[in-house]
Amino acid sequence: MDPVLSLTDVTKTYHLSGLDVPVLAGVNLEVTQGEYVALMGPSGSGKSTLMNIIGLLDEPTSGSYMLDGEDASRLDDVRRAALRNRTIGFVFQTFNLLPKMNALQNVELPLHYSGTTDGRERARALLERVGMADRLDHLPQQLSGGQRQRVAIARALVNDPALMLADEPTGNLDSRTGREIMDLFDGLHGQGRTVVLVTHDAEIAARAGRIVRLRDGLIEQTEDVAVA
Repeated sequence: MDPVLSLTDVTKTYHLSGLDVPVLAGVNLEVTQGEYVALMGPSGSGKSTLMNIIGLLDEPTSGSYMLDGEDASRLDDVRRAALRNRTIGFVFQTFNLLPKMNALQNVELPLHYSGTTDGRERARALLERVGMADRLDHLPQQLSGGQRQRVAIARALVNDPALMLADEPTGNLDSRTGREIMDLFDGLHGQGRTVVLVTHDAEIAARAGRIVRLRDGLIEQTEDVAVA
């Protein structure tokens, strides 16, 4: 099976105040259709930088990145944005909802960027799917953290992406709400969705099928998770 994403010898160096700060030192990673992968590592290991490169929010300094059959490392900003909108659903720890838009409008937003003229029913159906049918008209500040994350998940799904990414999706949630959100991700994976998430929580990582551990900008270890 062809990989959804493939990184080959990917490096990332930031230039800060005249200094070179290497973060990724040559990462090789493949994720195939339907996989559930957790990225783990200590602070400074490079996992968030790697996630940003996978999510086309940042560019590698060197190496190649193939995403859904396209060489994402060779695209200009406009084509990268189009590929990201079409291929990736990104869920952030801080939700990243627009404060002046209600839940339904936030979920519809990626459809406008992709040129879809009538996506309201799809957005409504996804909010119903994540348990937010009675909060369509609510602004983000009128929602709890868990409700905001449900809206963010619906927004990430609205363009039917090949890849779901989540960066510490339960980091700002209490334990019970965090489990509910992870149950949603488990359900998405169970329906065949490819999921890659960053987490520091071993219990969350254990839900994945594979754990990739980073240290000092390199993949230190990869382990398959036993099915319970």
